[in-house]
Amino acid sequence: MFVVVILSTLKYKNKFPPSPEDLSELLAAGTKEVHEKAENTQFVKDFLKGRIRKELFKLGAVALYYTYTAMEEEIERNKDHPHFAPLYFPTELHRREALARDLEYFYGPDWQSEVSCSPASQRYVDRIHEVGQEDPVLLVSHAYTRYMGDLSGGQVLKKVAQRAMKLPPTGEGLEFYTFDGIHSAKEFKQLYRSRMNVLVLDGDTKKRLVAEAVKAFQFNMEVFDELEEIGKTIQEEVLDAGMPVHGAMGGDISKCPYYSAKMAASGGSEYACQLAMAVLRHPTGQVLCAALAAALAGFAAWYLM
Repeated sequence: MFVVVILSTLKYKNKFPPSPEDLSELLAAGTKEVHEKAENTQFVKDFLKGRIRKELFKLGAVALYYTYTAMEEEIERNKDHPHFAPLYFPTELHRREALARDLEYFYGPDWQSEVSCSPASQRYVDRIHEVGQEDPVLLVSHAYTRYMGDLSGGQVLKKVAQRAMKLPPTGEGLEFYTFDGIHSAKEFKQLYRSRMNVLVLDGDTKKRLVAEAVKAFQFNMEVFDELEEIGKTIQEEVLDAGMPVHGAMGGDISKCPYYSAKMAASGGSEYACQLAMAVLRHPTGQVLCAALAAALAGFAAWYLM
């Protein structure tokens, strides 16, 4: 499985610099603004900070399950369509089964009777089915938006969630982020972009694909906003260990990271070092560092897409 992807990547990797008219370039440029808006929804910002409510995380996984079920049903329906066949990578990309295992971990063996499709997710699902059945070329936009995003910084996001929710290091509950069929996310994305760029499409179709990708981001933002509203009704139980206060330091204020920060700002280099060590020793500090890395990795990955 790994060998097939690697060999395909080497065979189809772009030999020339990308052109502004390449579909992958048009999609990246055309979705830049809406992508930044999606990153700045409160739900996403809290996630990147490691402030994750387990109940909301579970509901997010439910939304993803219904979204990927719809998308992969339509991909299977259109796997031989000339405008989608080159992008058909079920072994490497499909997420439905991984999400099903995550939901079984969170909800138990009867998870299917415990979950339902939310209104925002249903609108997203309905659009995917409409596209798959009436205008299959637009499936390219939905696959691009979801799968390329999942491969961009996904492993770091997995670590943020794992630490914040204290999930098992063996990966239970986070299989959605694990792509066993892909050896190198970077190389696979190069392959995927090269396949997109050789699709025979006229200018009008490319414009429609960009518009549909913007819609896909908007559907995702609607789901994020819905989760944020649900969060307002859930008792505060943010899984964030919190930085320790003075009392937790055994009365020694010099061990407090906030005191160290103040002293570092006034020119004490030893306190700057003390601050860094205090933050990195604490689980929340580790989560925040991972979150920063996730944000940077996600930005860089999407910038290079």
